[in-house]
Amino acid sequence: MTAERDERPQRPGAVDRPDDALLAVRAAEGDEEAFENLVRRHSPAMLRLASQLLGNKAEAEDAVQEAFVSAWRKLPEFRGEAGFATWLHRIVTNRCLNTLRSRRTATDIDELPDQAAPDHQSSPERAAESQAAVHALGKAMAVLSPEQRACWILREIETMPYETIAETVGISQEAVRARVFRARRSLTEAMSAWR
Repeated sequence: MTAERDERPQRPGAVDRPDDALLAVRAAEGDEEAFENLVRRHSPAMLRLASQLLGNKAEAEDAVQEAFVSAWRKLPEFRGEAGFATWLHRIVTNRCLNTLRSRRTATDIDELPDQAAPDHQSSPERAAESQAAVHALGKAMAVLSPEQRACWILREIETMPYETIAETVGISQEAVRARVFRARRSLTEAMSAWR
């Protein structure tokens, strides 16, 4: 009787499953099947992260695909000092930050993905209000610097601890705390009308 593997996506900041490290070693030795297992296991979380950072599904898919290609190439350099999931988060986050920095102009609010508003069938006014709040939040997020946006998303949406964010982004914990604080302050000011 064989044990079934748990293929659910891993929460960021969580300890790697025991076989992540083994799969990474095997993939670094050229085992494509081991790498495919890692891709299958981690791509949903990476795609979610990239979508949140970039606000554009097509760009997010490209960033994740490029990150996995980069990870495949860099696997022989992976020493396991951080968990595989943390290492992969760093690659995806850096890829997304580079994309955000390369954008010449601020994101046009019309380019932000449409967010599904909660179902308010009984009240069209509430539905319109919810859609307007989502629009305002998207506009407020577009004003954040790429670094603030990344740190805020990793902390508030992905619920990563500050230490893991610092490892992922490659900055000190104090710098992470400062960026999250500035992002929170900016978003609070921008959303004050919606309280």
